[in-house]
Amino acid sequence: MKLKELEGHLGSLDQFPNPKIELEQYPTGPHIASRMLFLAENSYDDVSNKVVADFGCGCGTLGIAAALLSAEHVLSIDIDPESLEIASLNAEELESPVKKKAIIILVLSPGPIVDTVIMNPPFGTRKKGADLEFLSAAMKVASQAVYSLHKTSTRDHVKRAALRDFNARSAEVLCELRYDVPKLYKFHKKKEVDIAVDLWRFEPANHQS
Repeated sequence: MKLKELEGHLGSLDQFPNPKIELEQYPTGPHIASRMLFLAENSYDDVSNKVVADFGCGCGTLGIAAALLSAEHVLSIDIDPESLEIASLNAEELESPVKKKAIIILVLSPGPIVDTVIMNPPFGTRKKGADLEFLSAAMKVASQAVYSLHKTSTRDHVKRAALRDFNARSAEVLCELRYDVPKLYKFHKKKEVDIAVDLWRFEPANHQS
């Protein structure tokens, strides 16, 4: 599947009707999501025929992108039942390509070891360190790679934590992206804010090359 085609599919997905600020729920836009998964597949072969987990899946954008790129199985994981329901409906909307390519499994907590974890974790603006809690959990269950978005301003801190605390064999920033945060909550004063984010690829220490 070509990049523009993937982005087009993801652009049709429903997003949070009532986002929860305590969970830092922000939609992962189709532009970032498509490039994240396209890079993971075409540069590293981390998606096709792999078991992929989407941590904090929200409305399912990253997991569905993995399914469209021929993941063997996709586990979309979130603590919020409403998000899981939207993710399920989004998967059904793309019934033909998703069900032919992968099985979407919606669960509330991580299960067995997976090949690849993909995620857009909370940035930690409401709960300090939330992004690193996600990264720590992901590194424990991924056997091949973890792809994650983090604020560029936290780059040194994220790399240090991954290598020192989370047993990563490598931690590489693949590219810097612009994350468009729309006005979703009452405290937002601007219609839209642009945040610099890094797309990371972390490799677990137990990964066999």
